[in-house]
Amino acid sequence: MGGANLELFKFSVYIFFPIATMYYFGAPEFYKTHVKQIKFWPEKTNRPPTTREDILIEIEKLKAKKKIRETHVENSDINYK
Repeated sequence: MGGANLELFKFSVYIFFPIATMYYFGAPEFYKTHVKQIKFWPEKTNRPPTTREDILIEIEKLKAKKKIRETHVENSDINYK
């Protein structure tokens, strides 16, 4: 059908196209101009406490919230029985 030249051309495309794309997209210039500028996540996020003091502060906050919630439930007139 196409002959040896067509097969040679197809083979060279199959071999060199992936190599050329990896060379282009793997280059440091491409990374600097296209990838590094994109920010997916915010810089500062809510992170769990890591030190003992931070953990104790968070536990105290949770206890205070729980106490407020319990007093609110006790003071309400609705019976859930």
